[in-house]
Amino acid sequence: MSGRAPSRPMGLAERRRRHALGLGAERLCAWHLRLRGWRILARRFRTPAGEIDIVARRGRLIAFIEVKARGDAGMAAESLGPRQRRRIARAAALFVKKSPQYAGYDMRFDMMLVSPARLPRHVMDAWRDSPRAAE
Repeated sequence: MSGRAPSRPMGLAERRRRHALGLGAERLCAWHLRLRGWRILARRFRTPAGEIDIVARRGRLIAFIEVKARGDAGMAAESLGPRQRRRIARAAALFVKKSPQYAGYDMRFDMMLVSPARLPRHVMDAWRDSPRAAE
């Protein structure tokens, strides 16, 4: 038992609301990163392996960032499971393959947690994986 309530089918209106919430959270996080000196290389980077919400660079560091918007930051942090982490790592490997100019950069996986009435919380190095080895 996972401790989660059984999922029920979402209606179209609820899917649209969640999608809009996610897009708004990603925009807020990209803005937050830019103010802290990051350059946004990609948003919603889609691959057959999965999607990366934000790819950002600062100096010689590339961060593959998953954005989570929830009612509170604790719920957001818990919402990224091992399967999703593997998908993000595979997508990161494809990003590096497609953008060889970044092959020598340091890379890490971050999360940004968005909850109501708070600035985004940037969790650096949220998990370990190698974007180069995930292919």
